[in-house]
Amino acid sequence: MIANHVGAKYPDRFRIALGKVEAGSVGSTGNAVITIPVTEGTSYIVRQITVSNANGSINTANVVILTSNDGNASNAVSNVTVTSSVTSNLTYQDIPVSSNAATTVYTAPALFVKVNTAVTNGTCNITVFGDVVAL
Repeated sequence: MIANHVGAKYPDRFRIALGKVEAGSVGSTGNAVITIPVTEGTSYIVRQITVSNANGSINTANVVILTSNDGNASNAVSNVTVTSSVTSNLTYQDIPVSSNAATTVYTAPALFVKVNTAVTNGTCNITVFGDVVAL
């Protein structure tokens, strides 16, 4: 481990929150309904995506996380997922990362949530965890 990275909040070998959006709306469908700014590192590996702290049940929302805002499925970081476990602010669900994410180092400055099935007035937090490859 590089000691000055830990002191600067940039670890070199353990998981960190790369980006987070709070109270993101899944209330309408579209290609880039939510933008998740990547605030840690210029290149990174996505390891986990967590949906939490919903304002109510969003258990029918169908979402996918992409590196582009155009809805192009070849840019998927996650699998298309129904957030069936997210029924309140006390529940959460990890969205499975795509097979591409298992072998790709990303450099996109933001990730985008495509909502395929909306939940009226539904909001949630989405946090992307991973490893910083380069600052």
